Amino acid sequence: MQGPDGTDIPTREGKAAFGAWQTWYRVTGDLTNGKLPLVIAHGGPGCTHDYVDSFKGITALDGRAVIHYDQLGNGNSTHLPEKGPAFWTVKLFLAELDNLLAHLGIADRYALLGQSWGGMLGGEHAVRRPKGLKAIIFANSLASMPTWVAEANRLRAELPPEVQDTLLRHERAGTLSDPDYLAASRVFYLRHVCRLDPWPPEVTRTFALMERDSTVYNAMNGPTEFHVIGTMKDWTIEDRLPLINVPALVISGRYDEATPLVTKPLVENIPDVRWVLFEHSSHMPHVEEKDLCLATVSDFLKLCDG
Repeated sequence: MQGPDGTDIPTREGKAAFGAWQTWYRVTGDLTNGKLPLVIAHGGPGCTHDYVDSFKGITALDGRAVIHYDQLGNGNSTHLPEKGPAFWTVKLFLAELDNLLAHLGIADRYALLGQSWGGMLGGEHAVRRPKGLKAIIFANSLASMPTWVAEANRLRAELPPEVQDTLLRHERAGTLSDPDYLAASRVFYLRHVCRLDPWPPEVTRTFALMERDSTVYNAMNGPTEFHVIGTMKDWTIEDRLPLINVPALVISGRYDEATPLVTKPLVENIPDVRWVLFEHSSHMPHVEEKDLCLATVSDFLKLCDG
């Protein structure tokens, strides 16, 4: 990949010690060129960096460094399948993010993009008003888990009756790993998570890795998008959003499970905010409308570079 000046973009990977564990990260671009470096926090909880990999393309647009990382328990970072729900907390992941910023030497000046759960984490980070945070992007994210669940089930009620019946039958039987249940769930995913069919390899890779180790997802979310019974089930940040004191961009898709009702509190309660809706996307504009999405984020960050 080449930068805007035609030169090859440097890439390096590493691991940041986080207590007794390791956080894997990758830096695309030059952290010292004066542009705001952009940190990407993936969703889940319990996904990996793979499905948001396309954001590294922002480096080719404007030259800024883009940092991906796998949150603890996921991807290339330390896995801890023996840890129970009490271990997997917002406080843990905030500490990990702070540790990574310090390890990379960018804690005094950076931007943060959080996708889905990553935006929940980003909001929790931003309301603390860290002095180095200069801009934040909420990508297909939420401000209230109860609202998210209600909207997910409203969208589910719009699925074909036979799909709804299959989902309900297997939920009552507790057979959520049955191929028929997974196939019915995919109907929802193809409508409201990623509308590309087939899915891009990086999206498929994340789902495969989550299936291999679902410790974090099960602990914090629960078994499905429709039944959030994990530790985040009552989470909300709505009343704290006015504390965010940096420019914010909210992005979502026309067919997103992050519906307008889900994103509304972000748009209405963050003091300096703008909202962009991608007309041909669901939950992943960064792959569904990749070029437009990356350009939108880049243009926003250019306004914040100074």
